[in-house]
Amino acid sequence: MTDTGSSTDTGFSPERIATGKPHSARMYDWFLDGKDHYPVDAEAASKVLELFPGAKDAAWANREFMHRAARFVARLGIDQFLDVGTGIPTEPNLHQVVQAVVPSARVVYADNDPIVLRHAEALLHGTPEGRTAYLHADVREPERIVEYAREHLDLTRPVGLSLIALLPFVTDERDPYGVVRTLLDPLPSGSHLILSHGSAEFDPEVMERIEEVYRAGGTPVQTRTHAEVTRFFDGLELCDPGVVPATRWHPEPAMRVRQEQPVYVGVARKP
Repeated sequence: MTDTGSSTDTGFSPERIATGKPHSARMYDWFLDGKDHYPVDAEAASKVLELFPGAKDAAWANREFMHRAARFVARLGIDQFLDVGTGIPTEPNLHQVVQAVVPSARVVYADNDPIVLRHAEALLHGTPEGRTAYLHADVREPERIVEYAREHLDLTRPVGLSLIALLPFVTDERDPYGVVRTLLDPLPSGSHLILSHGSAEFDPEVMERIEEVYRAGGTPVQTRTHAEVTRFFDGLELCDPGVVPATRWHPEPAMRVRQEQPVYVGVARKP
């Protein structure tokens, strides 16, 4: 475990950003009213918005769940987090949320989008007491992510593993359940999984058309049912209220979005 305040491991030049095809992270940035996307991303995201006018609300509900869940886990005393599928920095980021609760918290971020790499420096500025690190890697390389995390986190103590809006981009043929197990297996008892996942159960026809927009841009995507999302928590102890739509998980008065969205979420403890 390193004692340096921040670090990155990239193996990739951020200048090699492909701007000819939409990227899910940049489309998500557009939904969150960010500025780090290209016209091709805005065009694809606009098509999604035409099909699903609540797309921006769903993105915000997902983001707000991350804030609440990260605080919840930090208040349990967990001071180490591994956030895979980080996305383009949108304040407050996970490290800002958890370091507001535990100033000495350590956070390792991992993402495969080079534009996130370009902005990684924003993810590396936390509290003076805390530590942050960033790895440019794909979730389909879970062993590499774990080994990097091991250099920055103490894996003999509980870790909060955050997988927010990531697993729809790991289709069944890529073994998403195996990926999650590989990330969880090295983590000790008392670790927590924070997870969110889009679902087609709320409007199957619209979601199928949205999936087509992503596939047309070269990004396979797969929504899952409540049962399929719940399966990611197999062997874990689900925290109340279980796997529920994002806005129903420990709602708070200051939430920007309160209407139910097609996103299932949950937090669970590793026994």
